[in-house]
Amino acid sequence: MNGWILAATVELGGGGAAALWGVTAGPPARRVVAQNMTTSALCPALLLLSQGYGRPAYVDLALLLALLGPIGTLVFARLLSDDLEGERPSAWGLTWSAAALSAAVVAVVCAATGPGRAMAKLLVIGALLITGNVIASRALSGGFRGVRGG
Repeated sequence: MNGWILAATVELGGGGAAALWGVTAGPPARRVVAQNMTTSALCPALLLLSQGYGRPAYVDLALLLALLGPIGTLVFARLLSDDLEGERPSAWGLTWSAAALSAAVVAVVCAATGPGRAMAKLLVIGALLITGNVIASRALSGGFRGVRGG
């Protein structure tokens, strides 16, 4: 086991356990927020595992997840808008800490990768992951008209 795999294990253990607890317990609002945060936990772990195992295909999975995860959250927010009407889930502290973790992981993996197409792909993943999760969190907290019935 190298440092990359250890970092991915720690990140998945903390973020994955918190997301699993949020998805399985509590009101629907907390479950949707936890589903959104699952992307923030899994995507950086895939980037770390990609470096740890030397498998660039994991970066492609992280790109797909960074793109589709927040879109899935927005779909859930729209479909469950009636159930979420009375509750306004707000997890801005969690959202910004997940964004900081994602930015840190992307920066470290970019430094390890070096300049080139792989670094450009990592920067796109980081931008998609951070902006997508911030937008999805804002939509869940009622920030966009029509998404949460507001």
